[in-house]
Amino acid sequence: MTAFRFAVNAVPIEVDVPGMRRLLDVLREDLGLTGTKEGCGEGECGACTVLLDGSPVDSCLVPICQVDGSSIATVEGLAASAGPGAGASTHGPADVPPVLDGLQAAFLEAGGAQCGICTPGMLMAARAYLDDGGGPDEDAIREAIAGNLCRCTGYTKIVEAIAMAARAG
Repeated sequence: MTAFRFAVNAVPIEVDVPGMRRLLDVLREDLGLTGTKEGCGEGECGACTVLLDGSPVDSCLVPICQVDGSSIATVEGLAASAGPGAGASTHGPADVPPVLDGLQAAFLEAGGAQCGICTPGMLMAARAYLDDGGGPDEDAIREAIAGNLCRCTGYTKIVEAIAMAARAG
């Protein structure tokens, strides 16, 4: 095994795992970050989408050896702790609820989340779109989330939520 160093949600991490272990498994099993979901395990559904150096990737397809020295953002990193030192860390006091990211708040307001399996991946794909300067254009939003499948919503509420977040800036 080899030690791999990278950042997850701005927190430096070192793991000693086989190099071909999937990023998804390291996040969920080794680091306890279970927000990232496994859907298909084949890179087809987008449920496991995280941001690797700001770009959306299917974490079920990324071996940990490819993230050494990189920065990973997961859905847990979207909400900021409301406790002392709020900011990049999402691990604030258990009795203090996190402050939702504007995109998460828009999903909540628009009803963009239903069963929750696709939601983390959809949020991360949308976050990458918005971070790249994406606006409220429906066609552009649909293109940005094209790699993320949802069987519950029909996408309308998801697109509305992302457009709402884009308008809010």
